[in-house]
Amino acid sequence: MPIKFTINRKCPQTAARSGDLETAHGTIQTPAFMPVGTQGTVKAVTVRELEEMGTGLILSNTYHLFLRPGVEIIARHGGLHRFMNWSGALLTDSGGFQIFSLGGLRKIDDQGVAFTSHIDGRTHFLTPERVTRLQNIIGADIAMVLDQCPPYPAEYAEVSAAVKRTNLWARRCKNAHCREDQALFAIVQGGVYEDLRRESAAKLAAMDFPGYAIGGLSVGEPKDLMYASLKCTVPELPPAKVRYLMGVGSPDALLEGVSHGIDLFDCVLPTRIARNGRVMTSRGYLPVRNSVYAADLAPLDHDCGCHVCRNYSRAYIRHLLNAGEILGLRLTTYHNLYYLDRLMKEIRAAIAAGRFEPYYRKKSLQFTKTYGGVV
Repeated sequence: MPIKFTINRKCPQTAARSGDLETAHGTIQTPAFMPVGTQGTVKAVTVRELEEMGTGLILSNTYHLFLRPGVEIIARHGGLHRFMNWSGALLTDSGGFQIFSLGGLRKIDDQGVAFTSHIDGRTHFLTPERVTRLQNIIGADIAMVLDQCPPYPAEYAEVSAAVKRTNLWARRCKNAHCREDQALFAIVQGGVYEDLRRESAAKLAAMDFPGYAIGGLSVGEPKDLMYASLKCTVPELPPAKVRYLMGVGSPDALLEGVSHGIDLFDCVLPTRIARNGRVMTSRGYLPVRNSVYAADLAPLDHDCGCHVCRNYSRAYIRHLLNAGEILGLRLTTYHNLYYLDRLMKEIRAAIAAGRFEPYYRKKSLQFTKTYGGVV
């Protein structure tokens, strides 16, 4: 088997669970957050720094790697792990979300997607089979099927058509997948329509994939609708298989996702906001670039033990950011990723100790006060 997933502990009051996801490049303790390395790098941090903070699984993107540098270059290095000098596990998104974000630059039918490159204007055509072959060459531990991700809001008919196409493509991706040391995950779609979510999940579950992602959420819908979608989707998925919620990375949404039984998450949020001078702390988001912190000698977060908080002040980091120094972006990025890694460690420990439910109630109240549901 390319992966082995073992559930070690379940919360009796919620759907939360902890486990071990074994891959050829290490074992990831779940639930876990994956930093996003879209183009073969997690922006502003090195693989050594990721290893230091305990990261075991990184996400990269097939669409971007296909366009630049091209899978031929990656293949010459022996795969993406060697290309980026990463010894941990890798997951490659199919690029469906990025392709469908192109709007007028792409055309879709049941055969596949024709799109114009945002880099050089060249036209490309990707089918489910071709996307699968590209990921076989890239060599990630986990690959994703090509899916159609409808926008929010979208009419019922549009979302229904996307579900049917996504399910059709999932079957074709599975038939084309030929790498025995790589797991292929399906992607559930359905927007915020509960019946479509159930339909998509049930039909994909019948195809027996080793893992299932929930896509098409965190695309602009209110969080209560996202949580409602999780509530109706997760019970339709095989309980022994990995569950992966795509594109979610705010602390409150991670906690809520875990309570619904999600095992894996990914999002660009922690690295993107870090580059804009916004960091996650135990007291909520801190806009360290603001002038109020110009003479603040405190660390980013008094409750954080990362090397950034141990060694640098808010005033210094603000100075770096406003002076355009690269180090400022590196420090804020490292801190945000460390913060989420520590949060997931806390969550796993609470589940393992049989105290997730009180931890969840306490932390939910804290996040409501500190983050207020704001992304």
